[in-house]
Amino acid sequence: MPKVRLLLCIILLCLVHAILAWQINRPVDAGIDVPSGKLASLSFAPFPEGYNPLEKTFPSYQLIDEDMQLLADKTRSIRTYTSMGGAIAAVPEIAQKYGVEVIQGGWLGSTYADNQKEIAALIKAANSYPNTVKRVIVGNEVLLRGDLEIDRLIEYIREVKRAVKQPVSYADVWSMYVKHPQLIKEVDFITIHILPYWEDEPIAVERAPEHLEAIVNQVEEEARQIAPGKKILIGESGWPSAGRQRGLAAPSVVNSAKYIRSMIEVVNKHGFDYNIVEAFNQPWKSDLEGVVGANWGLLSADRKPVFPLTGPVSENPSWAFHFVVATLIFLTLSVYFATGLTGVNLPKLAAFSTLALLFSICITTVARLEWYTSYDCLQRLYTATVVIGNGWLGLLLLRRYLDIFANAEPNPGLAGQLRVLYYLFIALALFKTCALAFNGRYLSFPTEQFYLPCLGLLGLIGCLSLQLQKLSTTHLGFDQLIGDYASAKRYRVLAYSLTFAATALIVGETSAFFGARDLIQAHPAFSGRLAAALNYTLTNGQLITWLLCLLVLSIPFWLKTKLK
Repeated sequence: MPKVRLLLCIILLCLVHAILAWQINRPVDAGIDVPSGKLASLSFAPFPEGYNPLEKTFPSYQLIDEDMQLLADKTRSIRTYTSMGGAIAAVPEIAQKYGVEVIQGGWLGSTYADNQKEIAALIKAANSYPNTVKRVIVGNEVLLRGDLEIDRLIEYIREVKRAVKQPVSYADVWSMYVKHPQLIKEVDFITIHILPYWEDEPIAVERAPEHLEAIVNQVEEEARQIAPGKKILIGESGWPSAGRQRGLAAPSVVNSAKYIRSMIEVVNKHGFDYNIVEAFNQPWKSDLEGVVGANWGLLSADRKPVFPLTGPVSENPSWAFHFVVATLIFLTLSVYFATGLTGVNLPKLAAFSTLALLFSICITTVARLEWYTSYDCLQRLYTATVVIGNGWLGLLLLRRYLDIFANAEPNPGLAGQLRVLYYLFIALALFKTCALAFNGRYLSFPTEQFYLPCLGLLGLIGCLSLQLQKLSTTHLGFDQLIGDYASAKRYRVLAYSLTFAATALIVGETSAFFGARDLIQAHPAFSGRLAAALNYTLTNGQLITWLLCLLVLSIPFWLKTKLK
């Protein structure tokens, strides 16, 4: 009979899991389909995993050729950012082979000698392939980064204009053209980047298309007063498919698809010239801009579509596989603990099995998300460590649940292992939170890494509560939860540390918005600007979820311990 009861419980939970997994992962509407035909232009940086321009590791001619062949059916033009670096110099030649036009770019920095080499390579590419290189862009966001002064940049623009026949421009965020209107006079066409996700006042994806339209109109009006008739190229616009949230601007596969589709609808409606950032996800950018920087592509780093341009879109197209993996982990746990469950009544059996299933889902989720956003050996080693840590903690917690249900004698060895693992996870949580608080612009919230530890603590409180006769008068501290009944510490240091870290995160996120240039201009009054900054902080769903994780981790360390 106990085995039948366990089997029925497992079957019921698997059915519920299947229904919920199917419902949660159903494809959703991502807006109007992109019209058939080729896109206008895509940013092209042919750096798959293992290649990094910062480390001077450039792809081969063959790899670039394969990428160009893949893109030739998707876009009429590509935009490059440099004219140097191994086989990168051959991009115009390869593009010509496949009938793809090129907006040729030259990368400028703060070093004069490097800039001169880049300018020479840019001029050579434009003059060697005049039928393929249709436009030229001198520098990319060099003013935003503060690498060059405006006058020196203009000198470079004039130098290139004298040497090539193609129209010449400079690319930067749209506000730089507003800040430096003399640029409008110098360039042959105006290249602006409109990235609603990165705005000082981040824009929700639902409002992003109207924001793009408003910015183009604003720059057009500015240009009309200075240099009438000058055309505008939206040099970069897109949305990240993974990474940290900013205000209501949430990266996701669905949101990326929504933005690209709605953006193309807007540009087609108004006849705007555009370039989407970008063709491929760029693993190397994770070193500079974290997970979010590596996930702007229409195609993944392994050259697979991130999302379709037509039809419904699923956030996790491989959800069925992950469902099977989580189910197999759950079944394995159920078999492993089956003997200990024979004497457990139905409510406790249901509670144990539910927690085992949730742990299985947590382990599968952290493995999937962390592995997808790991781009080198060190990152993958970290991912493996976190997954193993979650798995080991899950096993220990399930053993502890069984001990609680069986009223077993305290197990010092089990309590010691749980204590060490929770100390390690709390130390990691404090480190991650402080990093987010003091320099978190490109850092992702580590929430999925802590789903199981947090759920485990709640499970301990719930399971132990089932065994108590007077819960309303009994407090459950950390020692009692893990099975160390001889101790009665309160761990105030850990409680205060977690609370301080959570507070520092709110202050740090709010300060980052508060000091942003555009927010200062829009809200010059201190109180108004503070209210706006707090609003962007507290509407960040990822941040709030992480704060809840910190709260759950801190609960046992605040509680008094009266249990004997």
